Amino acid sequence: MFHHARVPTIRKVWIEAGCISCKLCQDIAPKVFLVADDAECVVKVDAGVHFGPMREDIEQAARDCPVEVIKVEHAG
Repeated sequence: MFHHARVPTIRKVWIEAGCISCKLCQDIAPKVFLVADDAECVVKVDAGVHFGPMREDIEQAARDCPVEVIKVEHAG
C-alpha cells in the first residue's frame, strides 16, 4: 500500500457528549457515521475499514460539526 509521508492515517474516531443529531456528519460520510431516528450520532461498528479511503470526508465532518463533538485521532 502506498502512503504519503505527510498524510497522517486515522487511528480512531469518536463522538463526545453534546451531539445535536444534525446529521451533517452522516451526510458527509455515511459509511462512518450513523444518526438513527434522531438519536445521537454513533461511529459505525465497521467504520475502521473506511478510515483510509474516507480520511478527507471524516476530517471534513469533524471540522464542520456545529457542536465540535467529532474527534479524530491520527496515528503517529
